[in-house]
Amino acid sequence: MQGVKDLILIAVLIKSLIIARKKKLKILFLGDIFGRPGRKILQDELRNIIEEKKIDVVIANGENSAGGLGITPKICDNLLNLGIDVITSGNHIYKKREIYSYIESQPRLIKPANYPPSTPGKGYHVFSNLKTGNKKIAVINLCGRVFLENLDCPFRKAENILSELKRQTNIIIVDFHGEVTSEKIAMGWFLDGKVSAIIGTHTHVQTADEKILPQGTAYITDVGMVGPMDSVIGVRKEIIINRFLKNMPQKFVVADNDTWINSVIIDLNVNSGKANSIERYNKSSG
Repeated sequence: MQGVKDLILIAVLIKSLIIARKKKLKILFLGDIFGRPGRKILQDELRNIIEEKKIDVVIANGENSAGGLGITPKICDNLLNLGIDVITSGNHIYKKREIYSYIESQPRLIKPANYPPSTPGKGYHVFSNLKTGNKKIAVINLCGRVFLENLDCPFRKAENILSELKRQTNIIIVDFHGEVTSEKIAMGWFLDGKVSAIIGTHTHVQTADEKILPQGTAYITDVGMVGPMDSVIGVRKEIIINRFLKNMPQKFVVADNDTWINSVIIDLNVNSGKANSIERYNKSSG
């Protein structure tokens, strides 16, 4: 047993030395995972992407991974086992009742931090693993308020959390789950230089505005979706068209073809916590 512990310690030290030497960390941030098609393409492709792109940390938004609405404990466990380090969420996090107790005991699944304090779960997670060595990484989840729930102010909540996290690490990734581009862009400018990256989620449509902001923060308005692109943001297109035409309730059904991975790869300086680069990375199931 002691021999095994010694080997693990040696592996951690070696990885720490490697990261210190290259002075950078590569983070893959996956767009909103939508239903079974999104889970299937990650099962088939994620490990290859991690190896090919030399990814150190994987973060994904999983709030739509269960039939396009919510997430279940089993699905969360399966996604984590694929190599995802932290799963963020959004306004659909509590759609499945079985997640209420699970999120309390699974720190790698986080809720929007500006939800009421009494709701289950935490709004951020700090961790390190073999690939990061001893370097801690923090992931914060926030939800916008424009055309969404009437939540606490995400700007003030971010400031409150950062005052605590800055004592632990300078590598901080923010998932800002919001409906409108203006609110996301404003958050980008507000947190520039205070965090390593701000990644927008929720709309399922990838934007082409990835950039490094003046103070060294990586930014994109929306990373997109891991799911069926031959659809309307994941749902069969004829269902959504009928809803617009008739203005009548429609049962949403997940589309099941032309599945893509929308993501970004962020290259960070380990010492400063600032971003060297951010690039979109997309891959199809075909």
